[in-house]
Amino acid sequence: MRVNFTVNGRPQEADDVWEGESLLYVLRERLGLPGSKNACEQGECGSCTVRLDGVPVCSCLVAAGQVEGREVVTVEGLADYAEQRSCGAGACGTSLDEAKRWRAEGTDSQTGEGTRLAPIQQAFIDAGAVQCGFCTPGLLVAADEMLERNPNPTDADIREALSGNLCRCTGYEKIMDAVRLAAARQSRGSDHDVRRALDHVRAGRRPQRCSHDDHAGVADQGRHRRVHAPPGRHAQGHR
Repeated sequence: MRVNFTVNGRPQEADDVWEGESLLYVLRERLGLPGSKNACEQGECGSCTVRLDGVPVCSCLVAAGQVEGREVVTVEGLADYAEQRSCGAGACGTSLDEAKRWRAEGTDSQTGEGTRLAPIQQAFIDAGAVQCGFCTPGLLVAADEMLERNPNPTDADIREALSGNLCRCTGYEKIMDAVRLAAARQSRGSDHDVRRALDHVRAGRRPQRCSHDDHAGVADQGRHRRVHAPPGRHAQGHR
């Protein structure tokens, strides 16, 4: 089977695809994009999250044949996608139709990977939200999509958006700090707002501190929230 689709703004063609292959396998093994991680292969951990026609999905649960003619953005293309979004539609994001028309800049590498970072990627670095890094690509993709929809999220909004992504290193608190910081920068609020977000990061102060039981609840919710991609043009969310 041959599958033609767009990955990080570039048309791609995958030949000899087995009917049972997942999108995750095609991205990693056929297209050389290892950013999306292969962990549970059951849609439970969120490490393989990519955007399919603008919607976050677990690529391990998407059959390769389902992406024919569709648009995929992986963590490798996140920086260029974020720049195109901010230039084309302002800081509050872009429509699905605009996302479909997005194309990578010619200065990108063969895979669509750029050298610069998306705002959410820089915020993860500044907040110290990366440890082993295995879950990071999925968290970045999910957080970036949430900030596109909701540039001024509450802590509850952030937890809900990331509820399908598991992290076994950070305890989620630094991740929360990173998303708060990215939101403050993205909203182009006052210098005071950004300084306040940075103060939370540097001093370790958090307005709402999660207990271990809270973390377990978030992880459990993610099993029901994670977006799958049934046959058809658009992925649907299951809550």
